[in-house]
Amino acid sequence: MPSLIGTRRHIHAHPELSGQEFDTAALIARELTLAGLNPRLLPKGNGVLCDIDGRPDGPVIALRADIDALPLTDVKDVPYRSTVDGVCHACGHDVHTTIMLGVGMLLGQLAERGELNGRVRLIFQPAEEILPCGSLEVIEAGGLDDVVQIFALHCDPNLPVGQIGLRVGPITAAADNVTVRLTGPGGHTARPHLTVDLVDALGRIITEVPALVSRRVPANSGLLLVFGHASAGTRYNVIPSEACAAGTLRVMDRDTWELAPKIVGQVVRDVVAPTGATVDLEYLRGRPPVSNDAKAIQVLTAATTAALGPEGVAETPQSMGGEDFSWYLEYVPGALARLGVGRSGPNVDLHRASFDVDERAIPAGVRVMVQTALRALEAAAH
Repeated sequence: MPSLIGTRRHIHAHPELSGQEFDTAALIARELTLAGLNPRLLPKGNGVLCDIDGRPDGPVIALRADIDALPLTDVKDVPYRSTVDGVCHACGHDVHTTIMLGVGMLLGQLAERGELNGRVRLIFQPAEEILPCGSLEVIEAGGLDDVVQIFALHCDPNLPVGQIGLRVGPITAAADNVTVRLTGPGGHTARPHLTVDLVDALGRIITEVPALVSRRVPANSGLLLVFGHASAGTRYNVIPSEACAAGTLRVMDRDTWELAPKIVGQVVRDVVAPTGATVDLEYLRGRPPVSNDAKAIQVLTAATTAALGPEGVAETPQSMGGEDFSWYLEYVPGALARLGVGRSGPNVDLHRASFDVDERAIPAGVRVMVQTALRALEAAAH
């Protein structure tokens, strides 16, 4: 464990943005090779696949870890603080990566002793935080070939170390990106009647569209449209000719997710029409909800109990966060579990520049995922 924690801190101090995880992938490949395994890089070189071969006629189980960081400045005062300006591991992907390295080392030892009842594929996936999703790259590269079940962990600061959050069915929301661009002739703020007031139009988009969209869908669908970026103009007395708002649409219900692009497009056009602005809507499909398979959750429950005791199993709610693990589940059954990483004192949420974990979560995660692989192989073989 000291070696794994050292690896986690190195990764934390040297984060790489989505799609640029070349050094991280190289480190992963080196560590797996030193453990006697045979990793292979993804075609772009920013991700890794590694098969651990046990019984040749056994099933194939996949375990996935995401490896990318976020475009945030690390504000923690720790020795392993990010050394890369404007980039840090604020979502725990460094922990996911480290856990999977430990799992690979232990499963490799079991395979050498003839105690692995099939094949385990480790997936170190790039680009979870952006669109298009890195999971689609993995699938295109054959990452799911012959796989019968797939599992993953994700850090949860709201759970204490030693607990794993489990849930059958949807555990995350669908998440799409919405960008609205407005254009007009521009003009003087003294004479808005002679032009198109894009700042006013942008304000209507930001304040009216989210509420109106939510009125077009069932209340229990959990639809949430939030704009995180807005820009218009550079001078106090000039009406700009361009304006933009961008945000995310999240929804818990799969059926509503299918209808969302049409609904948003109609509402945006209706809101903008009276202003006279020209509107261009970019609606980028992100990812469906992660929906956990019941049999996969049975495997995780048994694995967690074996690794951490029955008190390690915790119920967890569906969240509004998005996770591209969902695309794997479009092809094979599986489940995403939440790994307790909560620290003493007030917890800091994911995607915050001060996010950190209790590193005792690393051995807990390793034990759970090793047990998950062994039990999934055993179940799939019968």
